[in-house]
Amino acid sequence: MKQEIIFTRLPEIKPNEIIAHMSDPRVAEHMPLLTFEWDEAAVAKFVATKEGYWSRDGLGHWAILVNNTYVGWGGFQKEGDEWDYGLVLKSDTFGVGAQISKKAFEFAVADKRIPFVTFLLPPSRKNLGALKRIGASFVGEIEYDGAEFRKYRLETRC
Repeated sequence: MKQEIIFTRLPEIKPNEIIAHMSDPRVAEHMPLLTFEWDEAAVAKFVATKEGYWSRDGLGHWAILVNNTYVGWGGFQKEGDEWDYGLVLKSDTFGVGAQISKKAFEFAVADKRIPFVTFLLPPSRKNLGALKRIGASFVGEIEYDGAEFRKYRLETRC
């Protein structure tokens, strides 16, 4: 069955859906920066911050719908001179990540602002086969906001 993937903005999602999503221990397991409880105030701050990136950079994280159902958020966020790609799915929709990422990378290839994308993965992520399959290369280990991450890079220009 064909999955219709739609990228929309986070303010379109009801706060209680984001609270439930981000309060799931299976989601938090691989998010070392997730050190607080999600409530309406946290969602409001999160959405305002993400919308601020859209205002600043003309691009940011999307809310992601599959067949008109919220499945998570992700996309491209400017970090210095680099566009970092992130994807945070609801635990019952982890299986659609490859399809969503494919659509997001097609967007990146078509966008002249994005010559490459980076990925920051926590050491808890052990299955990195997908990054190798798409051609991402390991850059090194970095610290970001007090947490350790493995950084990868994917060229979007030939």
